[in-house]
Amino acid sequence: MGFDLSQFYQVFFEETAEHLSSMESLLLGLDVSAPSMDDLNAIFRAAHSIKGGAGTFGFNDMIEVTHVLETLLDKLRKQEMALTNEMVNAFLEAGDVIAMQLAGHRDATEVDPAAVKNARANLERLSAAPSATPPAPVAEQAYGLFEAEPTAPAEEQAYGFFDAEPAAAEADPGYGFFDDLPAPEKTTQADTEEAQGYGFFEETPAQKSERENAQGYGFLQDINPDNTPDTQPAAATNATAPVLLAEQAHPTRRTADKTPAPAAAESSIRVSVEKVDQLINLVGELVITQAMLAQSASVLDPEVVERLQNGLSQLERNTRDIQEAVMAVRMLPISFVFSRFPRVVRDMASKLNKQIELKTLGENTELDKGLIEKIADPLTHLIRNSLDHGIEMPDKRIAAGKPATGTITLNAFHQGGNIVIEVADDGGGLSRERILNKAKERGMNVSDDMPDSAVWMLIYEAGFSTAEVITDVSGRGVGMDVVKRNIAELGGRVEIDSAEGFGTRTTIRLPLTLAILDGLSVSVGGQTFIAPLGSIVESLQVRPEDLKSVSGEGHLLRVRGEYLPVVALHEVFNIKNAVTDFTQGIVVIIEAEGKKTALVVDELLGQHQVVIKSLESNFRKVQGISGATIMGDGRVALILDVSALAAQHLSRNT
Repeated sequence: MGFDLSQFYQVFFEETAEHLSSMESLLLGLDVSAPSMDDLNAIFRAAHSIKGGAGTFGFNDMIEVTHVLETLLDKLRKQEMALTNEMVNAFLEAGDVIAMQLAGHRDATEVDPAAVKNARANLERLSAAPSATPPAPVAEQAYGLFEAEPTAPAEEQAYGFFDAEPAAAEADPGYGFFDDLPAPEKTTQADTEEAQGYGFFEETPAQKSERENAQGYGFLQDINPDNTPDTQPAAATNATAPVLLAEQAHPTRRTADKTPAPAAAESSIRVSVEKVDQLINLVGELVITQAMLAQSASVLDPEVVERLQNGLSQLERNTRDIQEAVMAVRMLPISFVFSRFPRVVRDMASKLNKQIELKTLGENTELDKGLIEKIADPLTHLIRNSLDHGIEMPDKRIAAGKPATGTITLNAFHQGGNIVIEVADDGGGLSRERILNKAKERGMNVSDDMPDSAVWMLIYEAGFSTAEVITDVSGRGVGMDVVKRNIAELGGRVEIDSAEGFGTRTTIRLPLTLAILDGLSVSVGGQTFIAPLGSIVESLQVRPEDLKSVSGEGHLLRVRGEYLPVVALHEVFNIKNAVTDFTQGIVVIIEAEGKKTALVVDELLGQHQVVIKSLESNFRKVQGISGATIMGDGRVALILDVSALAAQHLSRNT
């Protein structure tokens, strides 16, 4: 019977990735000394589903790894063996190998055969080790999740996906996941395959009915006897998600969700990002059209077109509601990023011989998907920096009166129109003296009376590092400058606060979305520009005595004792008919990358929430411009790239 399974590949890939994420989260939360049976069963079910799906699609390489993984997990959940840190490491290693194999099938990437062989060998060695505890009676092995006859053997089976050896044909191959037919007579391998059919081959009505009530081999939605979902998203772990290397650590755990799996499936659907982006673009066009209608109606007599005005007001409210609802579709909890760091902290702390606890707060704080994808790398650099440079060795911490276990805290929350992400550690903090000495060695323009905030920002300069020893983790002076640049490209900024001996806190401020911008519209020579509202400090008129010239090539503006470089937009963009006398125009003070700049414009027009359009994809890249938007009167307004304008001015005058 010809049946093309490739149409279901994407579903299998997505579900397997979710199972792997759930497995890793649960493994990192296990208390080795007293593991939760619910967690062990959930890990087993995730591996079981992956194996079943791989068997359905013929991905034999994944079957081989998950099979030995299942074997060891089954012994643990039956309490035939005691959990050890070495087993947890082997499970995590196997998860990485399965993820690599999954990527190989999905993206046609290379799979390291040595890594696969090593993972399997470790699992097989641990499975063959002598049992640490005597086997529990069969009646106690099911933990309420499986139904089995008291006399059912507990030999390792293929869990319903592989045919057993003839001598083991009478064993329960499904471990209670499937309803068993009456004890069959001895059958051949061909008979067994024909009877199972894996749900894709012709079968008898009785077999079909029984199959539909059984598990879907990891490809369809699983139906568990205890109605416990197979997939537990990483975001559902405890809010503080501690990761301790010490075995005695016992993190708080969330109890198993008892919501029936079918209900969970009905509450959400999978939609491609392209469709969501198209919907957002259409809503953006609707917002622009509504603004154009409102602009046109504003010149009409309100008494004559009163009903039209009321309708347009209602349209404006509805359009704003639709815009907010559609934008919410792209919003994802930041737990999608935070969930990857417990593993990073665990592995690196082990490599560095440090004891480190990771706490995560505000995991449900939502952020635009585009920002979610781009913030992961900068956060990884900051976490690695705290691990290597921030947290001290246990003996040094104890000598300083601190607990041996250091703490790294990830926190996310909304503040105004921005999202704030903090990475804090209780390590040794930054050394002002060491940073200044290193900066002087490199010939940087620094002074001993610089404020602390300016000194701390020196570590974000390219190639700057105070590490005494270069390791494979850090110390080469790369990474932190990338963090600063990537955050700036997202329209955000980085701040550092540190106290030597007590720790460091890095704060990242980002816009909530990359599609909508709150901005201030300004006019220069009859042309309209949009300045991002988050970058504006204040606006003022220039007094002649506050304006100073520098060597005849530039100007400085004194604002409350501070001298700021002046950038005239009409000069940058070569605009005619603009106000050339700075004292007759308006100065907008902007702040980019910790530095303030004064932009000279003709007048301020008003505050707007605009839909950002890519200028580069629709026209070409323009220096000093980050995008464009369409105003209510139908004209195009360019959005200023304040960071580029400030950098362009500095490079021209240095």
